[in-house]
Amino acid sequence: MAAKTESTFINMVLTLFVVTAVAGLALGSVYNFTKEPIEIAKQKKLTKAITAVLPAFDSIEEKMVQEANGTESLAFYVATKDSLLIGTAVSTYTMKGFSGLIQLMVGFLPDGSIHNISVIEHKETPGLGTKMKDAKFKDQFIGKNPANFNLKVTKDKGEVDAITAATISSRAFSDAVQRAYDTFEKNKGGNE
Repeated sequence: MAAKTESTFINMVLTLFVVTAVAGLALGSVYNFTKEPIEIAKQKKLTKAITAVLPAFDSIEEKMVQEANGTESLAFYVATKDSLLIGTAVSTYTMKGFSGLIQLMVGFLPDGSIHNISVIEHKETPGLGTKMKDAKFKDQFIGKNPANFNLKVTKDKGEVDAITAATISSRAFSDAVQRAYDTFEKNKGGNE
């Protein structure tokens, strides 16, 4: 009787091993098959965000620059038209969103004023925090220079009108824009 139990246990372990191996190979194959299309989609999304936040340009140069606080690097996309600097798109982020990570692309003109902002990624509450993508919220930043525009919500004695019932998301959005501006200023718009 004991031999049958041992045999069944070995058969179960072997079966489990075979199933796991087949599943692992299948998962690896799917990953390899989808890796390139995912990268292409990410690149298109990035290009669309850069184009949305900057004036028309004919040349762009990517630079990785040290964040203002010196801990991380942010990607700068320095844009020129007819060899003249017309703006810098800064890929920025914050971990202070209601659901964590929020990624933005902020377009700055050479004087430091905000040309436009594009939301790249977030996991905020649908119908509340997701309103950060709406023109009603994000357009209040356009044309503002953070040197003299307080990038905090009005509840925190700033000048940003928060999204109703989504103050945490509004604070996080402002935090990401402030990170971009501080890094932009520290690195002279990526022209160091």
